[in-house]
Amino acid sequence: MSSGNDCRPPTFTKPAFGEKEAADLVDRVFGLKVSWIRSLPSYDDQNFHVRVSPDNGAAEGADEYVLKITNSEDSQEPDLIEVQTQAMMFLSAEGFPSATPYLTKDGNIMSLESGDTTPGNKKYMVRLLTYLPGTPVAKIATNAPILYEIGRLAARLDKVLSEKFHHPSVKSLHRGQFIWNLANVPLLDQYIYALGQSKYRAVVEQVIKQFKGKVIPKLSSFRACINHGDLNDHNILVDSSSASLENPQYRVSGILDFSDMSYGYYVFEVAIAIMYMMIESPDPLSVGGHVLAGFESVVPLTAEERGALFLLVSGRLAQSLVIAAHTALLYPENKEYLTITAKTGWKHLMTMFEVGQDAVEKTWFETAQAYTHHAPA
Repeated sequence: MSSGNDCRPPTFTKPAFGEKEAADLVDRVFGLKVSWIRSLPSYDDQNFHVRVSPDNGAAEGADEYVLKITNSEDSQEPDLIEVQTQAMMFLSAEGFPSATPYLTKDGNIMSLESGDTTPGNKKYMVRLLTYLPGTPVAKIATNAPILYEIGRLAARLDKVLSEKFHHPSVKSLHRGQFIWNLANVPLLDQYIYALGQSKYRAVVEQVIKQFKGKVIPKLSSFRACINHGDLNDHNILVDSSSASLENPQYRVSGILDFSDMSYGYYVFEVAIAIMYMMIESPDPLSVGGHVLAGFESVVPLTAEERGALFLLVSGRLAQSLVIAAHTALLYPENKEYLTITAKTGWKHLMTMFEVGQDAVEKTWFETAQAYTHHAPA
């Protein structure tokens, strides 16, 4: 859900390629003939699920891909896109279910292409990524084992990136004013007008104020790492490893969308995962403890990090809701997708503040503590 690398209102042009133009792009840039194509929902980029003819040079065993066309603003940062893509390749090599790029005819992982359908002939970075099968977490009824596994995945991913991933342009992940970095919750002041005068605005103002007073001063005590930054319920795919309809067992089959990668802190990643796993849950306040337990099985949090968790989860909810409201005003034609989180997100944020930090933390920490006596198999 990237929206540019600074705190100004987004000025990106979302690509507007038709299916035929996208298919022609795959042929011209990657040398593959498309036999089937359909558009996929997206925030500010454009994605297509494509099938290619199996006899025209596609990677062995692969005939399905995602054509990813990056928005005009982010396309101006090739070093950042390069690092994100190399990180995906690195993670795949490390055994994570991450997509990998199909090389262009020139042997590159991406290509800057013109978009003749927009005024000013904007340029967009184009990649063709392997298609990952699976069902988005948003579409399943989550249970404790998969929530634990998602928490564990988040910690493993950050740990291996921070300890083993090296690239000449990795410094481009220091995205100081990136609006989706959790450290930048205070930047929401500039977008809050999009909420009008409402009870929601009052709660967000409370989140921002507490964040400034209680989280920002403690950032230096948190352990730094590279964050995926958007492990949401649409960016994690699962498949079922059991035939039981009553008690399905899931495993993670795909990790999508690395466009929000940046330097941050371990506690940011677990807070983001908790927040998004709450969205579709019928019992949202119970979710956090299972995700936290999985995360802490790999990276135990410090007392300072645990103490910030409630406001970090609240802060991510506020980011998602405020930026979506702001962006929907600019791009009303994409409002339905932009406001997916808002359908339940506002209710969850209000509930968190009604129940209160102490009670919510007690639920999370007691649930996580129970795993130390009986970890999942």
